[in-house]
Amino acid sequence: MQNTYISSLVFAFLTSFSVAANAAPSIKPEAPAPITAQMTKVEQSAKVNLNGADAETLRRDLFGIGAAKAKAIIAYRESNGPFTAVDELLEVKGIGKALLEKNRDRLVIN
Repeated sequence: MQNTYISSLVFAFLTSFSVAANAAPSIKPEAPAPITAQMTKVEQSAKVNLNGADAETLRRDLFGIGAAKAKAIIAYRESNGPFTAVDELLEVKGIGKALLEKNRDRLVIN
């Protein structure tokens, strides 16, 4: 009889523990924030000077600008002089209206 009583208590304990473990919310690891969300406000508001930036800065800080387009911007600037307006970027081969509009708020002429 005492053996049955202890077995019943152990069974009740294990059952309640199992129910509690399954009912508790599981802790999910947080997904890492996107890189753009990790950037500080200073980095996000930094403007790129079309007349002073090197190819690496253009490639790194502008959307859709790779090494080839960055070099084309530098070559255009060297052969035609400094940019007088952001819209003049449309003269560079490979730069279209959509790409200019993506980057317009990040560009300055100094």
